[in-house]
Amino acid sequence: MGLVALTFLPLAAAVVIALLPGRNAALLRAVAFFATTLVAGMGAGLFVDFEGGVPGLQSVYESAWFTLPGADVPVHFRLGVDGISILMVVLTAILMPLVVLSSYGHVKERVKEFLFWLLVMETGMLGVFLALDLVLFYFFWEVSLVPLYFLVGIWGSDRRLYATVKFFLYTVAGSLVMLVGVIELIYSQGTSDVGALLANTSELPAWIFASFALAFAIKVPVIPFHTWLADAHTEAPTSGSVLLAGVLLKMGTYGLLRFGIQMFPHAAVDAAPLFLALGAIGIVYGALLAMAQTDLKRLIACSSVSHLGFVVLGMFALTQAGLRGGVLQMVNHGISTGLLFLLVGMVYERTHTRELDRFGGLAATMPLFALFFVITVLSSVGLPGLNGFVGEYMILLGTFEASPLWSVVGVTGVIFGAIYLLRATRKVLFGPVVHESNRRLADLNGREIALMAPLVLLAVWIGVRPNTFIGKTAGTLDALQRRIEDVRGAGDSAAAPSPIVEEEQG
Repeated sequence: MGLVALTFLPLAAAVVIALLPGRNAALLRAVAFFATTLVAGMGAGLFVDFEGGVPGLQSVYESAWFTLPGADVPVHFRLGVDGISILMVVLTAILMPLVVLSSYGHVKERVKEFLFWLLVMETGMLGVFLALDLVLFYFFWEVSLVPLYFLVGIWGSDRRLYATVKFFLYTVAGSLVMLVGVIELIYSQGTSDVGALLANTSELPAWIFASFALAFAIKVPVIPFHTWLADAHTEAPTSGSVLLAGVLLKMGTYGLLRFGIQMFPHAAVDAAPLFLALGAIGIVYGALLAMAQTDLKRLIACSSVSHLGFVVLGMFALTQAGLRGGVLQMVNHGISTGLLFLLVGMVYERTHTRELDRFGGLAATMPLFALFFVITVLSSVGLPGLNGFVGEYMILLGTFEASPLWSVVGVTGVIFGAIYLLRATRKVLFGPVVHESNRRLADLNGREIALMAPLVLLAVWIGVRPNTFIGKTAGTLDALQRRIEDVRGAGDSAAAPSPIVEEEQG
């Protein structure tokens, strides 16, 4: 029952908020913050109790739900966690109270509706990472997408309707393609149990893998499906941008790993060269896009295309280092990019601009802001001692084992990333104060420092003690890597002519 409580406590809090009077914003915020903090505590407890060396599922809860018509396939309400999902659950749980706290600064109207959708989204996101039934997974997948539609469409910036419609069209297209694959997989295999499907050693149809992979590639997003991301990030409120970068994009990479590589290892091995190319190209192309931006928030949004290219590259290297680095980098990106969006939101609340040319010299007027900004940028560029270094190093090492060429391309993305982020840092923080209004800006207050400190400490902890997190993934990812090697070995054996055939040919 622990996972049920973890998943549905935010939804219960959303119902409570819906019943409370909307005029008492302080009470509404207190309820949301208390509920998300409680979920964060439960997630931390789940993380501590999780045994990383065990390859199977843990803390499984299961109950009958309903039966699919026409095939007599039972659908179960089944939740569980393993080395792939544990880090995503913890990341979601930790980010949510900080997101609620950040909304104090930029959400002044319709607070009740905002918090309601925020909490509904948390239940959807947690459900995606915990669901062990295909029907249940698809249900939570759709639930998690609906709130962002409202968060961007109602509380977003000037072009929010354009960004919302674009986001909707892309995500609905991906969801419908995935639905076709879900239906075919369930009816062809006679089960919707994710555990049973993962244990299946036969080669499942490659076109079903393609339907899942396409849906998740849109969600990541992988080149060329990236165009919706910058608009959604730029127009979303700060809280929406943090959740989009921190968690929602990871639903795509998590899906590629869980319902791509793990469920379809044969097809994943065949498709690996394509995804290695897409990941490497995304790293460089996303970095070049970021270098061309003059809007600070849009720059960070484009950087996500580059950073998530590293995740795709590591996962489809299909090596031990690549898989571990890819999963860790999902967490690292959520921390570093979440911090960057929080910082942009804080300075936007003071200046009402995100244009790089409107800043300059803020280190003199906002020294605490400058301190957190520099640490976050160094985390994002992969400075040794901070979280980004460990993930990128493992990804590039694992990719080099599979393809030295794409590893070298990935390294150039690291260089480009340092260029655009350090250049943005110089324009925002250093040099003379160009605009007189910037001399009177207030530095970070207590609430904002409390927002930043936990994520900065986490970034330092991962950089210094990465095995705290990597060790939790070891059992599951090592078992997956062994299965991939078995698939490759079987393929090599099938491709090689038998001695009898060679003798006959001789």
